[in-house]
Amino acid sequence: MSMLVYFSSGTQNTHRFVTKTGLPALRIPCSMKEDILKVTQPFVLVVATYAGGDGRGAVPKPVIRFLNDSSNRSFIRGVIAGGNRNFGATYCLAGTVISEKCQVPFLYRYELAGTDEDVMKVRHGLQRFWQHAEAA
Repeated sequence: MSMLVYFSSGTQNTHRFVTKTGLPALRIPCSMKEDILKVTQPFVLVVATYAGGDGRGAVPKPVIRFLNDSSNRSFIRGVIAGGNRNFGATYCLAGTVISEKCQVPFLYRYELAGTDEDVMKVRHGLQRFWQHAEAA
């Protein structure tokens, strides 16, 4: 069964997207003052990109903190990124950064809170992804 771990800021776009998938999910706390989320099973990370035109700050600090925990990082199996096409080259940049640093596949990208088609593609794609992962 696929589990999602996600980070969503005040816009709630990522939260809305994850909720629409109907998949089990855990949310990374927004505040750095809260305890770090600890996971104990494989997951796919869903994160939006928070970057200016230069790309700096693409991965939110709470996500960096979460992934800097070696136990959490050991369970990441893939990444899905949200973004806004208005930001051009930095669209979904967080997914690229996390994929490269954690050496996991960048599975999907979507805009803002995602469309119904995005949700369907992610649900079906994750079902195939986890079946393949379990068979390997």
